[in-house]
Amino acid sequence: MSSCCPAKTKSITDDVKDYYGKKLRTGDDLETAACTTPPQKMFKSVANAMALIHDEVVSKYYGCGIVVPECLEDMNILDLGSGSGRDCYALSKLVGKDGFVIGIDMTDEQLEVANRHVDYHMKAFGFDKPNIKFVKGFIEKLKDAGIADNSVDIIVSNCVINLCKDKHEVLSEAYRVLKEGGELYFSDVYADRVLSDEIRNHKVLWGECVSGALHWKQLFDLAKDIGFETPRTFEYRDLKITKPDLKEVLGDAKFVSVMYRLFKLPKDADRNASQVIYKGTITDNQDELKFDRKLTFKNGASVTIDGDTAAILKQSRFKEDFMFQKAPGCAKYSEVKEENPFDLLKSGGVTNEGGTCCC
Repeated sequence: MSSCCPAKTKSITDDVKDYYGKKLRTGDDLETAACTTPPQKMFKSVANAMALIHDEVVSKYYGCGIVVPECLEDMNILDLGSGSGRDCYALSKLVGKDGFVIGIDMTDEQLEVANRHVDYHMKAFGFDKPNIKFVKGFIEKLKDAGIADNSVDIIVSNCVINLCKDKHEVLSEAYRVLKEGGELYFSDVYADRVLSDEIRNHKVLWGECVSGALHWKQLFDLAKDIGFETPRTFEYRDLKITKPDLKEVLGDAKFVSVMYRLFKLPKDADRNASQVIYKGTITDNQDELKFDRKLTFKNGASVTIDGDTAAILKQSRFKEDFMFQKAPGCAKYSEVKEENPFDLLKSGGVTNEGGTCCC
């Protein structure tokens, strides 16, 4: 993964290109855990897709999460900073022959690896023609790479947005190319403070997704300013930098890796609280569907949800997987609020906050 920052921030761009194109040969060359994914459980279809990916593609993978959301059949997906293509190829298998995946990256060496194995994966997946392509470009300049307005169902990104200096432009471009009802599902690193210039200018820490981390509150401010719904925390984990020389540079700054989902909805979306019943129709999620860290829908169970969550379900790719009816006036439900991931780490709790009806 790597893709950020054109000429106006040329030094950062060149540093990142060199880091991911020349210095890093495999994941063993990383100096921190920021760009690594800890062992985690995968759904069967995801694990099966990952098992088919070429060894060279996997060896060149750098990322802090598995960015594979649910309900992917026939979707058009864009991967920001696709690197060697690991996530793209898994998604290519999961969207099926009638879906399509585009990976965008700025690093020639990574793109060479990704493009080298297109035919290999199409044969492994049993597809008679490619449903994937890789393009060279910058993730905050998607128009230059030919990504049209309102053309993408889902955008994924795996620990890449922090590598780019202009996060506002990245998120604005993501918003532009998403269809209404579309989702940005991404993993990234965040800090508990605004980082000092000394940290920001450290090449290794920037290349390893640490120095470029936003203060967590800035993400919520950017999302609101651009027009996204409130970011939904899906997963999070503590991120500790243990190498002594890097730890000394960082001082008391703390970091966390978070998987967020952001949705783009029409301005006139219906935002009435609703009672919903999940039908159990999504692959690998027949028994239950985890929507965010707080809310999990059980198959056949009636749940009362706030108007913003109802609007997302009604406008997005999930709309056919739920039954909707108006929530009774006495129904209780939790409102969507900003969440400090560092407070979540301290509390350590995951709760289901779907509401109930008193009637």
